[in-house]
Amino acid sequence: MKRDPCREAARGKDRRRKLAALLALASSLAAAPALAGVVTLTASRDNTVYAENGEWSNGAGEFLFSGRTAFSSSRRALLAFDVAGNVPAGSTINSATLTLHVSQSPGPSQPSPVPERFALHRLTAAWGQGTSDAGSPGGLGSPATVHDSTWTYRLWNTDTWATPGGDFNAAGSANAVVAVTNDGFFTWGSSAMIADVQDWLDNPVTNFGWVLIGNEAADKTARRFDSRENRNAAHRPVLTIDFTPPAGGTSR
Repeated sequence: MKRDPCREAARGKDRRRKLAALLALASSLAAAPALAGVVTLTASRDNTVYAENGEWSNGAGEFLFSGRTAFSSSRRALLAFDVAGNVPAGSTINSATLTLHVSQSPGPSQPSPVPERFALHRLTAAWGQGTSDAGSPGGLGSPATVHDSTWTYRLWNTDTWATPGGDFNAAGSANAVVAVTNDGFFTWGSSAMIADVQDWLDNPVTNFGWVLIGNEAADKTARRFDSRENRNAAHRPVLTIDFTPPAGGTSR
């Protein structure tokens, strides 16, 4: 069969046009920004430490406590979240918010309970959660078990805090005003929290979570928050992270 130079030239031109289109598409896909993702994490561990007893804890209990009681005793709540296990490595953290549920506040018999400010501070040392369970209402704590954290011990009963009550950054990462309520959700969020979560993603060995500290200068300021073991799953601590995965990565 005799070859038709004009037809072959047209076919070659068509192939080149299709190849150019494919290359342009591939280039545009490579240049497209990665889609943002959002993950909602429940706490990987949490606990309460009690100032009046350096060997009491509430690792497996349904509740967390923070603030100062009517008996002039302080409590602090510890919380940690597995960031690196749930956000793709190399991602950029866009926002981070912590939501806690309050299930008990000073009651009507307490003189003039008022809204109180509760601050999150980044912890700087490892701590644990054992099997201690103070039950309900749980405010008095329970004897610590192996790996529990207490006011004295970050890991009972082998490793102590450098400073009783917890080792943490003096500057708070975020704070929120918590009303007097027995049923309310409250949220913490800030640029410092974003920086904390970004560092925990980039350097997981530094992820010791936060300690929640209330007003410890006055009595009757304590609040009872629900823990990761709370029977109502909707009331458990939640960290919501909005992130942008690295180029070529995928959101979860």
